[in-house]
Amino acid sequence: MRSAVLLIAVPLALAVHPASGVAQVQIRVGQPGRATYSELHEALREGTPAADSVLAITRVKAPGPLWRHLRAAARGTEDWNVGLVALTRLAELRSRAYADSAARLRRRLEQAEGPPFPENPGITAEDLEPSLQAIILERRRVTRGDSAVLTDILARIPTRKYDHGDAWVLGRLGAGAADSVAARFRTADSEEFRVRYLTLLSYFTDPKLIPLLTQVYVAPDSFGVPKRYAIRASDGLMWIGTTASLKALLDARERAQASGVYADPGLGRGGYDFLANDSSSVISRTGRWLTTWLADLGDSAAAPLSGTAGRARPDSAR
Repeated sequence: MRSAVLLIAVPLALAVHPASGVAQVQIRVGQPGRATYSELHEALREGTPAADSVLAITRVKAPGPLWRHLRAAARGTEDWNVGLVALTRLAELRSRAYADSAARLRRRLEQAEGPPFPENPGITAEDLEPSLQAIILERRRVTRGDSAVLTDILARIPTRKYDHGDAWVLGRLGAGAADSVAARFRTADSEEFRVRYLTLLSYFTDPKLIPLLTQVYVAPDSFGVPKRYAIRASDGLMWIGTTASLKALLDARERAQASGVYADPGLGRGGYDFLANDSSSVISRTGRWLTTWLADLGDSAAAPLSGTAGRARPDSAR
């Protein structure tokens, strides 16, 4: 079963590191051979009530209850994160009827002059639109095919008319989507779009991207990527989440530490340097250190694939 990935809106923020609650949020729990990953919870671990709640929703097979979760969350009678998990699962089900419902709701949100849900005025149209877009596009994959959806999304990236729903679906596509985005990353003629395409690459779980993401992390200058945005390569390796990708991230961090590529104090935050903050993000998003994950996953590299930074030393220093 595909992991739960949640989408919240800030379209232009695709070029920067997202913060939980204001940008794309991704969740994966209980997939053999892959690390847990969450940007909705701090250090999510299997067997906890939060993880059990996520698993229960991602195993729902009927779209109706999922849509009711959304309505309850929008009214404020249920936790907002539950509604987001439900929307993600709904996208995965590719229901024709609920894709139509998502399209109608999106049109209503676009026309709304005030808060779209008066009972819960803190929820904005931008909080929902990317998830609705994901539901619509996942259904479109059934009716038009991956190639058509890929062509549509790629055509909108240069105009910046895409959101996190588009990015999430892009990361799930076949039809050579990962290769297409990687090629555009390599040939982008501006720093902005190199960062944008790198960010889009972090939505994929294709193991073919491991060497590229590793090299970006170790030598961002050679790709024309500002060093502080190389964290998107780290995000991508964590999102792939296999033994191979996590080992590549640990090795890349050790190489970067040895070369001093991130030694500039200006790259630090909260009194900790870039590598320490990036290392601690593993704890925040996966619940364990890289070294612990490598011990737990063992030889699972051959298995089918698929935050707020804390304060700690890099894994390589432990």
